[in-house]
Amino acid sequence: MHKSLRIAAVATACAVAGAALYGAGAATAGQSTANSTHEPYNIGLLVKDIDSYYGTTADANGVYQASADSPYAKDLARLDASARKYIDQAARTARHKGEKPAVVFDIDDTLLLSLDYEKRNNYTYNSATWAAYVNKADRPAVFGSPELVRYAEKKGVEVFYNSGLSEAQRSAAVENLKKVGAEVNLDADHMFLKNTANPPSYLSGCATPGAWTCTTVQYKSGTRRHIEKDLGYEIIANFGDQYSDLEGGYADRTYKLPNPTYFVG
Repeated sequence: MHKSLRIAAVATACAVAGAALYGAGAATAGQSTANSTHEPYNIGLLVKDIDSYYGTTADANGVYQASADSPYAKDLARLDASARKYIDQAARTARHKGEKPAVVFDIDDTLLLSLDYEKRNNYTYNSATWAAYVNKADRPAVFGSPELVRYAEKKGVEVFYNSGLSEAQRSAAVENLKKVGAEVNLDADHMFLKNTANPPSYLSGCATPGAWTCTTVQYKSGTRRHIEKDLGYEIIANFGDQYSDLEGGYADRTYKLPNPTYFVG
């Protein structure tokens, strides 16, 4: 997962909270503040909010995990229920029209949860530590996502993966997805990873060997276009934790999974 733009969680708070005041509230008669109406949400409080949202706890091995009864888990459960109902109906409709239905999943924080990395690195990104973390291949599943992958397969829907992970991280990604039970179509024909050294011809508008200029939206939408136009599938649903996973078309419906820990433009 090369993050072309990774912003600490305070960016998300600015978008959500807008011009929230520092700390607990505004200035009082006995307290002066400097331009408080434009001061961003306090990052220390934001981290507490993120921990509460995920129900963040360290397990017996000291690994930070999300809680199964957290607001995060409940949000995912609602999305999962909606997606299952839709996939069932859309797959039948697509086949009735003579189309080959497909779904596309992002990987990082759509199928594999990176909360432990984020928490330990104070919601910042470093390419070396991230690569080492990915290569351990022991991230837990995002609640419900591996089951949704298998559900789509059961309904006769072709499963594809469209990830910002690098080609060098392919074996670790496959191993980790197998561990969490998302063992569906993990071959190179279905798992599209970022190959900056030798990019595919369908990305020629923004990538040539040794010269990668694709934005996340260009890369991901270009890959979806390839799945539809070149491979002949109809993408009925596209799942991702970033809006840049979903923008650019070539999907009948998109599902945005929650992720308040970083932003990828």
